[in-house]
Amino acid sequence: MERATKCIPIPTAKRFVKQCIVAGGAKEVHAQAMADTLIAADHRGHFSHGLNRLEMYVKDIQTGSTVGDGEPVTLKESAATAHVDGKNNLGPVVGNYCMKLAIKKAKECGVGWVVAKGSNHYGIAGFYALQAVEEGLVGFSFTNSTPCLRANRSSSYTLGSNPISCAAPAVADDAFVLDMATSTAAYGRVEINHRKGIPIPNGWGADPNGRETNEPSEVLNGGGLLPLGGAEESGGYKGYGLAMMVEMLCGILGGGAYGPNVRKWGTTSREANLGQCFIALNPDMFCDGFGERMQDLMDSQRNLTPSEKDKPVLVAGDPERMHIKKCEELGGIPYPTNVVDHMNGLAKELGVKPM
Repeated sequence: MERATKCIPIPTAKRFVKQCIVAGGAKEVHAQAMADTLIAADHRGHFSHGLNRLEMYVKDIQTGSTVGDGEPVTLKESAATAHVDGKNNLGPVVGNYCMKLAIKKAKECGVGWVVAKGSNHYGIAGFYALQAVEEGLVGFSFTNSTPCLRANRSSSYTLGSNPISCAAPAVADDAFVLDMATSTAAYGRVEINHRKGIPIPNGWGADPNGRETNEPSEVLNGGGLLPLGGAEESGGYKGYGLAMMVEMLCGILGGGAYGPNVRKWGTTSREANLGQCFIALNPDMFCDGFGERMQDLMDSQRNLTPSEKDKPVLVAGDPERMHIKKCEELGGIPYPTNVVDHMNGLAKELGVKPM
């Protein structure tokens, strides 16, 4: 049975998020950054990192575990690098500051590499990598996150889902946009299945004893995620290694919390102090014709004969483009009605106009 949905125009959704964040205690410019990030996630089809996360951000600001009116600062920098202290501001505020700085440096000397400490959950990693693409650059974005991933051979959860994003411009508005967790699935996708009352697929998560499970409540209540690949014998050690790599680029390099030291999910007793990494690269510093060559590579994959006639071969970024097109046809983002109802309940508590 198809789930009931309610189509919310993008300006309405952004207005709603902004007003909720302001009601929680953040200044308007920071709330706007949060609204842009969350609704971009939903627009691209990443519902686990959009409106689904709003209540968490409001709670963080209300409890004072996240700052709603400060500004990040650059601690030290060179022509191509910078170390930033996010000063515990909202993740998108820190992410935008860092990516803007990385882009500036890439335009001046070919590459910009910025690492931050003192940040918070910043939405989808691709939101920042795409900022570089808009400037004709290749963009990368990484962040560590709350411990929720089980290392192979362990029953403990000591690493985050630690996402990776790489976005590269091709011809016209086309682009390669990789945006993925280093776990098999993002934590938010488990939350969504739990909210819908449906099981999770094999390889997504494990129970509190480290055993693979299809029950989302076991993952959310003491269990955790499995690394990309799932079990060790099916390649889970690769996802585990990638999660460690992101931890090195973010928490270790940036001086923030890392691994098991990161604040537990949903708690507000102390600062998250996440580490994040942002890279912008100017392809003009290398072989000429990057965009055309990138387009040729992407099209060579898209034009392959599909193994199933009704499922064309895609490249990273295509599913999101398809969802954006669907939203344009509908005139807004199709949210499940239960999600809209839940968020309108939050709005009532905050004194905000519902969606």
